[in-house]
Amino acid sequence: MISTSKLKSVDFYRKIPRDLTEASLSGAGLSIIAALAMVFLFGMNRLNITKTIRKFSIGPDLQPTGAEFHPEPVSHDIKHGDEGDGEAAEGSVLLNSHNFDEYSHHYPILVVNFFAPWCYWSNRLKPSWEKAGRIVRERYDPEIDGRILMGKVDCTEEAELCRRHHIQGYPSIRIFRKGSDVRDEHGHHDHESYYGDRDTESLVKTMEGLVASIPVESQRLALENKSENQNDSSKRPAPRAGGCRIEGYVRVKKVPGNLIVSARSGAHSFDSAQMNMSHVISHLSFGMKISPRAMSDVKRLLPYLGRSHDKLNGRSFINHHGIGANVTIEHYLQVVKTEVMTRSSWDHKLIEEYEYTAHSSLAQTVYLPTAKFHFELSPMQVLITENQKSFSHFITNVCAIIGGIFTVAGILDSILHNTIRLMKKVELGKNF
Repeated sequence: MISTSKLKSVDFYRKIPRDLTEASLSGAGLSIIAALAMVFLFGMNRLNITKTIRKFSIGPDLQPTGAEFHPEPVSHDIKHGDEGDGEAAEGSVLLNSHNFDEYSHHYPILVVNFFAPWCYWSNRLKPSWEKAGRIVRERYDPEIDGRILMGKVDCTEEAELCRRHHIQGYPSIRIFRKGSDVRDEHGHHDHESYYGDRDTESLVKTMEGLVASIPVESQRLALENKSENQNDSSKRPAPRAGGCRIEGYVRVKKVPGNLIVSARSGAHSFDSAQMNMSHVISHLSFGMKISPRAMSDVKRLLPYLGRSHDKLNGRSFINHHGIGANVTIEHYLQVVKTEVMTRSSWDHKLIEEYEYTAHSSLAQTVYLPTAKFHFELSPMQVLITENQKSFSHFITNVCAIIGGIFTVAGILDSILHNTIRLMKKVELGKNF
C-alpha cells in the first residue's frame, strides 16, 4: 500500500512553511503605498468627454442660432425651499392660451413657471413660488406699481402654449420682457430662462433685481438697462428652438459600447411625449482623421478602400408624428479595423482606418427617448502590406514568361504540323 509520504513526493505545488516567512516594516509600507496607488489609478480611470464636445442651438435650417452653449460650473445643487404650506393662498396668476399674450404685453416683466402636476421638481418649487409671488405682489402691486407679475402655466392643460414656447422640461421658469418678446419670421420668442436657486429668498431677490431697472412712472422703458441682468449666471437666453447641434470627438475603449445622446438634468423632469430625437448625421467615423494625401496613397493600392469609414454621413433619421411618441432611434455599428502598410522610397508608413456597417431602427420606449449608437469592434482585423519585389524576382518572372510562351508556341507548332501532315495523307488515300 502506498504511504502518504510517497504521495507527497509527487506534489508539484509545494508550500513554504509560515515559520520560514518574515514580515518586515518596509514591506508593510510598500504594501500600503501600492494599495493607495491602485485606488488612485482606478479613480483616475474616468474620461471627461464634455471638454471635447461642443453644443449649439440650431434653427429649422440646421444653422446655429447663437453662440456655443457653455454649461455653467455647478458649485452646489439647486437650493429648494422647505415650505410645506401647500394650502396657502396662491401668489401667482394662472395663465392660459387666452390671457397669456394679454399679460405679457401689459406688464414690463412677466415671470412664468411652466410646470406639470406630476413632476416631482414642480411640486418642490410650488410652495416657494407661491410664497414668492405673494411677497412680490405685496411689494409691487400689479394694479398700482404694475412693473412685474409672476404667473404659472399648467402644461398638462395648456399643451399647445407650452409647445409654442419649446417647453420640454419641468419646471421651466421663463422671463418675458415687454417689447422684447417679439416673434421673428420663424415664430421664435426672445426671452430668458432662470436656472438659479428655487427657494423663496432667492426668487424674491431675483424679482427685485429685474424690477430695479424699470421706473414706475414709465413702463415703456422696460428694455433700458437690460444688459445689467444678462451677466447673471442664473439667467441665460432661453432655447429658441427644440434642436441642437453636437460636434466633437470622444475617446472610447476598443470594446463594445454605446454612445447615447439624451436629455438629462438634476433639477428638471422631462415630458418624453414632447421629445423628438430626429437627427441628421453630418459626419461619424472612428479613429484618427486621415489626411487626403494619405488616403490617396491607400486608394492607390485598394481603390475600394475608404468607402465605409463614414457610411452614415449626410443621412437623415426623422421621427414623423405618425410614428408616435417616445421613439428612440438606434444605430447598430459593426466596426472593422484595417491597417495599410505603404512603402515609399526610404521608409514605411502605417495607416489605420476603421470601416463600419450600419443598421438603424426605431423603437418605442417607456423611458426618455434617446439617439443611441451601439458600436461593436470585430475581433478580426484586415492587414494590407505593400512589399517591393527584388530584381532576382523580376528576372525569374521574365524567364518564366519567355520560357512559357516558347513552350506553348512549340506545342502549338507540333499540333499544327501533325494535323497538316495527316490531312495530306488522307487526300492521297494512303493507309496508315
